[in-house]
Amino acid sequence: MPGGRLTQQERRQIALGLADSLPYAEIARRLDRPTSTVTREVMRNGGPNAYRADLAHHATEHRARRRKPAAPRGPQPAAPAHGRDAEAVAAYEETLTAVLTGSGLPRMTARVLTCLFTVDEGSLTAAQLARRLQVSPASISKAIAFLESQSLVRRERDERRRDRYIVDDELFYQATIASARANDQLIATAREGVTVLGPDTPAADRLEKIARFLDFVSENILRAAEQGRAVLHTRPSAPDQSLQ
Repeated sequence: MPGGRLTQQERRQIALGLADSLPYAEIARRLDRPTSTVTREVMRNGGPNAYRADLAHHATEHRARRRKPAAPRGPQPAAPAHGRDAEAVAAYEETLTAVLTGSGLPRMTARVLTCLFTVDEGSLTAAQLARRLQVSPASISKAIAFLESQSLVRRERDERRRDRYIVDDELFYQATIASARANDQLIATAREGVTVLGPDTPAADRLEKIARFLDFVSENILRAAEQGRAVLHTRPSAPDQSLQ
C-alpha cells in the first residue's frame, strides 16, 4: 500500500470518484489507499460537494511550506495507552476531526470533541485540553461553550474543584432530544405565519407543510431516541470470528 502524500493525479482520481458519487471506501480501494486518507483529504478541502483536485493540491503544498518544526512547549501528551500505535491514533483523530468539521462544527470545536471522544477517561480539564491541543485557554473556553450549548459535553467539579468536561453515553441521547426539540420554535413560528398570511394562500400552505414535516420528523426522532436509549448502556457483543 503506498504511503506518503497524495499526488496531484490521485487527487484528480478522488475528484472523479466524487463526481460519480462513489463512496470513500471505493475511491480509496481504487487508489490503494486507506479510506481514512481519502476521507481526511476531502473533508480538509471543502467536503464532497466543493472538492477540487488542483485547489486541494495547491493548498496542501502551501500548508507544507508554512509548517515549521517548533520546539515543544511544556509537558507533552503521554504516549497512547494499551500499546496503541501513536501514528495510527493521530491519523484517526485527524480523520474524526475532519468528519466532524464536515458535519458543520467549527474546527477547534471538532478538535476538542475528538480529544474527549478518544481519551479513555472521556473527560479532561480545560488546562489538559489546552496542553494536548497546544492552543490557548481562550480557544478551549469558546469551543466548550458551544459544545455545552448543544448538550454535547457536560461539566463537573472534581475533588480539586477543577471543572472537568465530560462526554458519556447518556449525552448522545440528551443531544438528540435537544436537537429534536430545537424544531419546536420553528414549527410554532411557521404556524403563526399561516395565520398572518391567511390559511388559503400559497405562502401559508407552504409554511403549514414545513410545520407538519418538522413535527413529523421531531416526533419520530424523539420516539427512536427513547427506544434506542438502551443501546447506549449495552456492551456490544464480540464479533463472530468464524465470519471473518
